[in-house]
Amino acid sequence: MVSSRAIGFLRPLSLFCAAMLAGCDMVVLRPSGYVAAQQGQLVVLSTLLMLLIIVPVIVLTLVFAWRYRESNTNAPYTPDWDHSVQLELLIWAAPLLIIIALGALTWIGTHTLDPYRPLTRIDSSRPLSFEAEPLNIEVVALDWKWLFIYPDHGIAVVNELAAPVDIPIHFKITASSVMNSFFIPALAGQIYAMPSMATTLHAVINRPGEFEGFSANYSGAGFSDMRFKFLGVSAGEFDRWLQKAKASRDELTHDAYLQLEKPSEREPVRRYAVVATDLFDSIVNRCVDRKKLCMRHMKMGGHREPRPPATRESIALNLGLDEFVCRADNSAAGALLPSVYRD
Repeated sequence: MVSSRAIGFLRPLSLFCAAMLAGCDMVVLRPSGYVAAQQGQLVVLSTLLMLLIIVPVIVLTLVFAWRYRESNTNAPYTPDWDHSVQLELLIWAAPLLIIIALGALTWIGTHTLDPYRPLTRIDSSRPLSFEAEPLNIEVVALDWKWLFIYPDHGIAVVNELAAPVDIPIHFKITASSVMNSFFIPALAGQIYAMPSMATTLHAVINRPGEFEGFSANYSGAGFSDMRFKFLGVSAGEFDRWLQKAKASRDELTHDAYLQLEKPSEREPVRRYAVVATDLFDSIVNRCVDRKKLCMRHMKMGGHREPRPPATRESIALNLGLDEFVCRADNSAAGALLPSVYRD
């Protein structure tokens, strides 16, 4: 039996915990975007399915411990018992059914919520019209700040992001140096930002407001302050937000990006009225510095601009500059090595 003294201690403790949790914003389970809402429903449904097994197991564990306690002499004692068909069916059938249900739920949810899959609905009650054009946003994870480029509008903003309500958003995401994770809990799930490649996310915000975005993957000393604001606004407010950026005197050229790329912490919101048209592509291909050869040219075997005189060390690092032919057995063509020494 639990003593009255213990109950008197646990009661205020439980009330304190409830009061502390009351101030929490359960944004994952109460999101403002259609994609995040579906993910929240998936979390709730999966939890309920697992509780169908977990709760009975916990209850039966307590019942068995109480029924077969040492002081209960009325409980049957059967030391030679070793098998029960009914008990085996109960133990294995119920978890098997739950696993099948979770597997089906995972299969459907994985394909429905594929971040590369364009949206077909604005929310659960409104389909997306065929004429709706997505808002394209290019995201770059820097050390330790976020750069958002709006290629269709020719602007860029540091540590602030805005999108109109009920307009589909198409994110292209990359990183400058180390891997990060782009995460706006109210909008959609986290997507990794990795250097030398671009990942994709489709999402939509359904309610206006100011939401928090951050990096969900540790990336160094300034990681804890790598946060930004995401603004869900009306169409008119979005136009005013764009005009505010276009009124800036700053231009995000290749040289300006190289300065911005340098590590810094707690960077304030910064706006650029003009952005180099090929900047995001140059960031992905690691050739913002014009002296460097783009990765896409290394893979294609072409040259964007004249190279500096080749040395044996540079040749070893750039084997992909010339033709590289693979046979069916994955071996390199015999002409590979002679071709790299043509210069």
